Amino acid sequence: MEFNVRRLAADAGTFLSRAVQFTEEKLGQAERTELDAHLETLLIRAESTKHHTEKIMKQTEVVLQPNPNVRMEEFLYEMLDKKIPTRANNHELLGECMIDSGHEFGPGTAYGSALIKCGETEKLLGSAEKELIQSSAINFLTPLRNFIEGDYKTLLRERKLLQNKRLDLDAAKNRLKKARVADARSAAETELRIAQSEFDRQAEITRLLLEGISSTHAHHLRCLNDFVDAQTAYYAQGYQYIVNLQKQLGSFPSTFSSNNNQPGGSSSASISVPTVPMAASLPAPPPSQASPALNELRSTFGTRKARVLYDYDADSSSELSLLADEMITVTSVPGMDSDWLLGQRGNQKGKVPITYLELLN
Repeated sequence: MEFNVRRLAADAGTFLSRAVQFTEEKLGQAERTELDAHLETLLIRAESTKHHTEKIMKQTEVVLQPNPNVRMEEFLYEMLDKKIPTRANNHELLGECMIDSGHEFGPGTAYGSALIKCGETEKLLGSAEKELIQSSAINFLTPLRNFIEGDYKTLLRERKLLQNKRLDLDAAKNRLKKARVADARSAAETELRIAQSEFDRQAEITRLLLEGISSTHAHHLRCLNDFVDAQTAYYAQGYQYIVNLQKQLGSFPSTFSSNNNQPGGSSSASISVPTVPMAASLPAPPPSQASPALNELRSTFGTRKARVLYDYDADSSSELSLLADEMITVTSVPGMDSDWLLGQRGNQKGKVPITYLELLN
């Protein structure tokens, strides 16, 4: 009990001494020991690393989960140490909506079938997005957060301890200056030597920890590479899903005829659909677009049998609706748009899109 009282009294005395020294320094009434330039540079670098790491973490979380309400909910579950409930993301919700609509319109119709295919692809994209978020959280965000909540907090404790040892050192220097009696000077010199030794020791510990920031940067670089690898896999996966969907749906004509909102005297207008340049690795257009059979058909304006590749719903009375795998007769007509042929099924005739057909020899 007596020992604890003495220890508390000593701690209180030390705290008071530091407080007096700190106040006098602020008022310009006491000198202070400056840290060496190298240590100051390391401290600035550590603070900068912490600041930018927090910014990168925050913005990465925004990219991975744009909804701030969901981010807050996930944060609360994490604080309560509870498992975050599984929920469908936006891609998966859109996929479910498309699939439900496709079944409502009828899987046997061109539009209903296309909606179902698109919905299934959206769900695959949603699953890939979840994998990206999980991988990024484990391999990128978690190491960055461990630095902020672990290594940097340890460094802050050692830095604060260094600050206290520096105040003790300067307070000892001031007491030595004020000592007049020989015994007081001797005690003050002994106290100063101890304070200097403790300050030097703490400065060395702090320096070693600060120099470890270089290792932290190297570790974060590896984590950054993992994050980029996860993004590469995600976008490559998404690209493949969309290309496969494009193959299933077929390449649609680049122009469409519309009778809506036409000026008087004009029955139709051609609307160009902009195309996005793709890499050379994309799948080539269907063979029917540039086959010798098509070139021959156009040059002779003759007729040829064709197999329908996909369902097609006519947009106007001038077009002919098609069913996948049926056989029709097609003719190239002078003056007709190059993306279309004249199709015939029995007594029914109408324009049909070339990209939906496979010309037969």
